[in-house]
Amino acid sequence: MKNFILSLFLLVSLNISSQIQTPAPSPATKVQQTIGLTEVTLEYARPSVRNREIFGNLVPYDKVWRTGANENSVISFSTSVKIGDADVPAGKYSVYTIPNKDSWEFILYSDYNNWGLPSDWDENKVVVRQKFTPTKLENKMESFKFAFDNLTNNSFTLGVTWGYFYLPVEIKLPTTKIVMSSIEEILKNPTSSDLYKAAVYLLQENRDLRMAKEWMNQSIAMMDNPRFYHLRQQSLIYAALKDYKMAIKVAKTSLEKSIAAGNSDYEKMNEDSISIWSNM
Repeated sequence: MKNFILSLFLLVSLNISSQIQTPAPSPATKVQQTIGLTEVTLEYARPSVRNREIFGNLVPYDKVWRTGANENSVISFSTSVKIGDADVPAGKYSVYTIPNKDSWEFILYSDYNNWGLPSDWDENKVVVRQKFTPTKLENKMESFKFAFDNLTNNSFTLGVTWGYFYLPVEIKLPTTKIVMSSIEEILKNPTSSDLYKAAVYLLQENRDLRMAKEWMNQSIAMMDNPRFYHLRQQSLIYAALKDYKMAIKVAKTSLEKSIAAGNSDYEKMNEDSISIWSNM
């Protein structure tokens, strides 16, 4: 009986022990961001400084680093991208770096199923090997971090930060190429909305503004009752082409319609623009 009770006690004790949970020293995270028309996903672990000297000590200089902790950090792109002078096809890659005081090598590796570094490094699997210059931060980043910085429709900076170091990796996106290809196809038989969106895109990218004016004018002509926001964009295109007389004329109509609609934001934007353009 005593042996039975002792065995039962040990079994319960072991079961309780197996349920104890402790926090991971380097918690895993997953972040996703759509930039332009490209979806970028990062999966990585976040080690902390914990009063240690990081670069040149914990992370040696001039050696390949997993750029994170535990399993290798993984980045994926839904479209092709360009890093430095390297063209990167859409897909998933492991991220490695070689830290140095003056410059870092940023590496994308096609084999992304590794615990840390690959057991056998294969240079044929290196998709990107580009150098970037780190900057020193005034304030310490305690936990390692990837960040999507300086977002535009056609580019972003992948920021690698830990301790007092920040590595900016510039990445270019094929957004304009994709959009223009789409516009070319859709405008074979466009709707008013298609023409409007295409014109606004060209305005935002500051390219082919005369074509933007043509498409916007066609779009407005197809509308029974152009709204104040449609006319606002039309006025901005005229202003971008330095036709301030037409820009003011259209902005005044947009202003009247925005007042009638009770939209104070557009009312102010139009008033401000009319004031500026009147002095051009």
